[in-house]
Amino acid sequence: MIKLKYGNTNTFYIPCTGGGLLVDTDYAGTLPAFYKAIKQRHITVKDITYVLATHYHPDHMGLVSELMEQGVRLLLPDVQKDSVHFSDELFRKDGIAYTPIDASSAAVITCGESRDFLLRIGISGEIIHTESHSADGVCVVLDDGDCIVGDLDPFEYMEAYPENGPLKKDWERILSLKPKRILYAHRPERLLR
Repeated sequence: MIKLKYGNTNTFYIPCTGGGLLVDTDYAGTLPAFYKAIKQRHITVKDITYVLATHYHPDHMGLVSELMEQGVRLLLPDVQKDSVHFSDELFRKDGIAYTPIDASSAAVITCGESRDFLLRIGISGEIIHTESHSADGVCVVLDDGDCIVGDLDPFEYMEAYPENGPLKKDWERILSLKPKRILYAHRPERLLR
């Protein structure tokens, strides 16, 4: 697992068979900074086979379409299909040059299929649906103990939410998989053991 920080969002590169999986990108317009960050880590765009957004807010998916134009394939959990264009209008209003994602060539999977899919590309883990931050939110939980949660609120916040609320359900599911390290998009990592 390689952390890439080239803007406001922590992104993560997971090497795998024949390439790698990039989890999250930053805003549209950060491609030069992205190139610099991957070069410093001895990664090329050709090393990235798939890109996955933890959710489709602009600071997590801004480079997806540009990476797809360079041959990276979008990994799209079906719970995200209706959200792929969530940020299109936000980028337009902000006057940011942005090409909307063409999801027609995406590898669409269910979260239930994610373990088998990831195993086929050499990653031991799974993608789980976590909807407390965003209805299209997903986390990547690896069997080695790393867990990429995007913008999910820390589990310490559960007490501030309703007892059986979505945040508690999300964290109960994540913690049942015994993660050792929580990797956030905008917070320092958290070791659990």
